[in-house]
Amino acid sequence: MKRFVEENSRTQGFLLPESIDEYVTADNPVRVIEAFVEELDLVKLGFAGVQPEATGRPRYYPSTLLKIYLYGYLNRIQSSRRLEREAQSNLELMWLVGRLAPDFKTIANFRKDNGNAIRGVCREFVCLCRRLDLFTQAIVAIDGSKFKAVNSRDRNFTAKKMKLRLAQIEESVARYLSQLDTADRQESAGAKAKVARLEDKLEKLKQEMRRLKKLEGRMLETPDKQISETDPDARAMTSSGKATGIVGYNVQMAVDAEHHLIVDHEVTNVGHDHGQLANMAVRAREATGIDDLEVVADRGYFSGTQILACDDAGITSYVPKPLTSGSKADGRFGKQDFIYIAKDNEYRCPAGQRLTWRYSSVEDGMRLHCYWTMACPGCPLKNKCTTGSARRVKRWEHEAVIDALQERMDLDPDMMAVRRKTVEHPFGTLKAWMGATHFLTKTLNRVRTEMSLHVLAYNMKRMMKILGPAGLIDVMRTLGGAAA
Repeated sequence: MKRFVEENSRTQGFLLPESIDEYVTADNPVRVIEAFVEELDLVKLGFAGVQPEATGRPRYYPSTLLKIYLYGYLNRIQSSRRLEREAQSNLELMWLVGRLAPDFKTIANFRKDNGNAIRGVCREFVCLCRRLDLFTQAIVAIDGSKFKAVNSRDRNFTAKKMKLRLAQIEESVARYLSQLDTADRQESAGAKAKVARLEDKLEKLKQEMRRLKKLEGRMLETPDKQISETDPDARAMTSSGKATGIVGYNVQMAVDAEHHLIVDHEVTNVGHDHGQLANMAVRAREATGIDDLEVVADRGYFSGTQILACDDAGITSYVPKPLTSGSKADGRFGKQDFIYIAKDNEYRCPAGQRLTWRYSSVEDGMRLHCYWTMACPGCPLKNKCTTGSARRVKRWEHEAVIDALQERMDLDPDMMAVRRKTVEHPFGTLKAWMGATHFLTKTLNRVRTEMSLHVLAYNMKRMMKILGPAGLIDVMRTLGGAAA
């Protein structure tokens, strides 16, 4: 074929370079992996197998398997079987591990047996970023997202789903019994074959019903009345952006607003973000070393006790308050229309009347003060205020913290835009890397290890974008030598 780039003959001999090192350029990411792993203290991190056994077959040194996993997650290769094939054929990986090729079982067991140590490696890379003074903006965005587990929705049961499934089986049994009665009245050969098929289906349905009854007993013994058959730690979770939920895990992340580095993360099997703010904020402050940290999150994190915990820890929070009262939806005044006067400990209503303190109570562990006025029955705005005899306003004893938060939100409304452009991008990127199945491992501890490898790969790529591969290698060697 003329006028095209012609291929070489498969049988033609070539004079190859003298060493495999000549195939790997100076700015290749595998050199970053090599430099990073070689500076790690594997004993301090707690990797198993650092000390060789006196007898038996020699094992692979942990750094070799760690390099294989880092290369795999940087290149969207998470499967141990695929990593086995890559180690046998990929020139970059051959260079990285010195042409060693562990089998897939050895690779998989390394991830399974060294979960805490691998999560420690992820923290070590964040510490490297901290020593480079990359966390200077003092703003961290926090968010959570649902990731799929190795468990289909058909193999996850709640009380509602179990009741529905049993009802469906009972309906199928009744339908087959009716068909069986009809077939029994016929004497043809086809009818006899149909009877045999129906009896086989009925037996399978009865077996399934007995299995579900046993499963229901185990399900009712769990704290959240939910059970997953494939991954016992996975839970059914709803998503605000989808009509249906997934069976998976809730991944929490704290992301630096300046360089979009993931400073900390956590994997939970709780399907909501309520109650996660203070924990993630404190962890982010420890990771970044910033004392006067500011954290921003969406309204799913709003909780008076969580905001108070952040305030007590010296962390400034930005969280929009959700409108949970039905008064506004019904066209009446909401609590925000009542102005609190701190010096008098009173509220001023839209009609100008004063609501005075009446009593205190404890609800859900929170001490609340109740205010109202006797002028409500004759007020011309009563129809726009309440359907009862008097409008009552309740105030938490630490409501001043919420008032201060609302004032911060009013003065800096762009913080929500900062949150959106900071923390949502890493979630989208990681899910694209993971593919349709998301997690490949089962149980919470192993999923946490897998997530740490994804986060480490993401942060490595971000750092290579910021400093370049060669610059990052120089920094790691310099700081590693200084630390030593």
